[in-house]
Formats: sequence, C-alpha cells, structure tokens
Amino acid sequence: MSGDIAAAGDIITGALAARAVEPHAGEAHGHNTALCLNCGTRLIGAHCHACGQSGHVHRTVGAIGHEIAHGVFHFEGKIWRTLPMLAFRPGDLTRRYVAGERARFVSPLALFLFTVFLMFATISAFGGEMSDTIVGPNGAQSRKDMIVQREKVRAVLAREEAKRAALVKAGKPTNDQDNDIATLRATIAGLNAVTGAMPAKSDEFSFTDMKTGWERLDHGIAKANANPGLAIYKLQSSAYKYSWILIPLSTPFLALLFLWRRRFGLYDHAIFVTYSLSFMMLLVIALIVAGALSLAEGWIVMAALLVPPIHMFVQLRGAYSLRKRSALWRTVALINFAAFVLTAFLVLLLLRGLTE
Repeated sequence: MSGDIAAAGDIITGALAARAVEPHAGEAHGHNTALCLNCGTRLIGAHCHACGQSGHVHRTVGAIGHEIAHGVFHFEGKIWRTLPMLAFRPGDLTRRYVAGERARFVSPLALFLFTVFLMFATISAFGGEMSDTIVGPNGAQSRKDMIVQREKVRAVLAREEAKRAALVKAGKPTNDQDNDIATLRATIAGLNAVTGAMPAKSDEFSFTDMKTGWERLDHGIAKANANPGLAIYKLQSSAYKYSWILIPLSTPFLALLFLWRRRFGLYDHAIFVTYSLSFMMLLVIALIVAGALSLAEGWIVMAALLVPPIHMFVQLRGAYSLRKRSALWRTVALINFAAFVLTAFLVLLLLRGLTE
C-alpha cells in the first residue's frame, strides 16, 4: 500500500513539475472585461495581453484538486495530440515543434519530466525497490539466521534428551520424547544441509573488493559493501533526480552525425533527443506493465530489442528529411552512441554516490 501511495505521489509530482515547465497557455475559461489581478491591465480577452495571466482565477479548495487533475490528465489537452505522434510519427512531431508549432504539442522538457516521474513510479509500483530485488529482504542475514535457528533447535533437542533420560531412569515410557527427538534431529539435519550448501558469503551482496588507490572512493566502496541496500537506494534516487543529464550528454553525439548539415543546430538535436528519451521511458513503462499483466516474456524481449531502433530510424528520417540509407547508418551509430551515453551516465552516478 505504501508503495502504491508513493507511486501515485510520484505521478502527481511529475505532472505538476511538467506543468511548471509547460505553464497555462492556450486555455480559455471565458472572457473577462475586468482588470488583470496580477498587473492591473484591463483585460480584453481570456488572458492579460501584458503579463499573460488568465483572467479567471480559482479561489476555492476544490480548485487545488482541479489543478492536480488538470496537470495529470490534460496537460492543456496537448498530451492527447502529442503521444500518438511521438509513438507513430516522431519525426513529424520533432520537425513541427522545431519549426515553431508549439501550441498544439506538449513541450519536450515537460513531457520528459512527466515520463521520468511516471517511469520511476511504475517501477516502484510493479517492480518493488531495486535494493530489495538485488539484496533481497534481510538477505545479508539469512544464513546467519538459519545458523541461529539451528542452535535453538539443538538446545531444545538437548532438553528433550535430558527429559528422556530422566524418564528412562524412572522407568516411565518415552514414546512422546522419542517422537519429538526424532523430529528435532531431522530438523537439524535439514538445516545443516541447507547452510552447508551455502558458501559463507552466498547471501551477502557486495559491489567490489577492489582497491583503486583513491582514498575517498575506496571509503565509499567499503560503506556500500557494508550497507548495499542503502547504496542501491541512493543510486536509484540519483538516477531519478539527475536523469535530465542524459539530454546534454546525448545532444553532442547526435550533432556529430550532422556536422556537414549546418541548417541543423544544437537546439534541433536537443529537441530530438528529449522527445526520443521520453518515448524510450514510455516504452519501459509499457514493458513493465506488460510483464505485470503476464504477457509472454518472448514478446517483451522482442519489443525491447526491436522498438527502440525502429523508432530512432523513423524519427531520424522524419525530423531531418533523410533517405532510407542515410537514416539507417545514422540509426546504427545512434544506437552505439546511446549505449555509450547510458554507460557514462551510470558511471557518473556511481562515482557521485560512492564519493559524496
């Protein structure tokens, strides 16, 4: 239940963060001939022509809920025009936004922010915490707990054997004690088999035992090995907070593919990258939900392998008006660049987490 609440909170936070990036624009609540409550200019339409504030201002508690619902479900109505184009005509979406057609579509950054929050909320809701997946619930203590349990059973066995000896000495029947002793000995044998089959550190997750010579990093590695669950949680939180770094990391690599085409600038490439990353995160969300709905694993793996390169190819061809062969080799290069950028991003997160 707490995970579901946290996931819902993440979705709402993402929607409101995106709403801050993509403020009220193009919304009409009716016309008002009064003065603007922000700057005092006389209104001649739904919005002030001087400062842009809406002429209709909500001042009720219900308006807060309206703002949340509006942020989550509407994005000023643009989301329902943007998502289909992002999925099936990403090149057209990118080209039209760069060309200045802004009022019809959610801006790339607003969409990126919302999908980041939504992806991590989905992971939390359906996949659980990453630290639980890797370390497991009380994983580092499981073998030790089994050994402690075995010693407790041995203590009970010793008491039962003492009772049996006393009964034998008194000439009384020992049937109940014999049964209990046999059960306890079988339990101990089972615990011995399980703990004996485990290496001493089989249930203790650790990152690495290497020494880098960098004192600060070595200290961070030691702390992470001592508490891997906390280290992985911090890594997950950092990925959540710093995912926007993927945009400036990726943009220069995309620009390398168009060095001789001067009509495309860094802004064009940044818009392409941001929309592309948003789609990839939406794909991750879809695959997680598909897994939760027990869709065949083969279909999920096939989608994960085939959809990203196909989407890159379609977006490249549409956004930059490329021929098939030109878009194809750039797609291959872009896939390699994306793998490099993702690896660099993870390395930066690890270094930051281990050295802070």
